[in-house]
Amino acid sequence: MITTQLSALIQLAKVDNQLDDSELRRIMNIGKANGMAEQDVLHVIDHPESNFTPEYMTDDQRFECLYMVIQLMKVDGQVFKSEIEFCVSLAKKLGYKKDVVKVMSGMIYSDPKITTDRAFMKKRAQRYLDKRRSLISAAI
Repeated sequence: MITTQLSALIQLAKVDNQLDDSELRRIMNIGKANGMAEQDVLHVIDHPESNFTPEYMTDDQRFECLYMVIQLMKVDGQVFKSEIEFCVSLAKKLGYKKDVVKVMSGMIYSDPKITTDRAFMKKRAQRYLDKRRSLISAAI
């Protein structure tokens, strides 16, 4: 699952046609924190998964993926329209309504050392889950 999440982060980082050092460091740190060797993270950076299949993700994994992507969007101190559009598109694929990006973005700081009350944020984000996606997931 971490490869899928890293792939989403890499796609976001490259959406503005540049992989900023702060974005690269953040991606490397996430990979290492999840038990990946440096060369494995570098391989994913060079060859990100293009077939994103969130239907096999739990609600917790969906939230974490969206959280990491929004945090990465802000880590370099610049937020481009293309990055916001990517986050909105990803949120929809994950089963959220697009407004979740605005809500979470307002609660996530650009500095990853500053933590947010994730339980509170997750509770807020759940309000934006698409009810149809929830019914489909329950049937699987």
